[in-house]
Amino acid sequence: MTRLKRKFTPEERLSIVQESQKEGMVETCRKYNLSPSLLSKWKQRYLNKGIEGLKTQYRRVDPEIRALEEENERLKRIIAKQALEIEVKGELLKKTPIQKRIR
Repeated sequence: MTRLKRKFTPEERLSIVQESQKEGMVETCRKYNLSPSLLSKWKQRYLNKGIEGLKTQYRRVDPEIRALEEENERLKRIIAKQALEIEVKGELLKKTPIQKRIR
């Protein structure tokens, strides 16, 4: 049996928390098929921060920004590789003596 990830809006979360205070935590958890720990987290967040605490906590990243960050990392790796190659070639040139030309 597959479980679907449900998304609750902050208003729905608030109404569920308020319902759990009126009717009891166990009955509310059964009614909405929630774990008691999740309901406790929602209740604690609501008591600490109000309705703002019930909003989703993760930040959404714009896909364009994510693509630019990935390209930036790729370019940094290319530059680092080239800088390392230049440094190695410079060290090799210092170690090898220059041969005199024979005329």
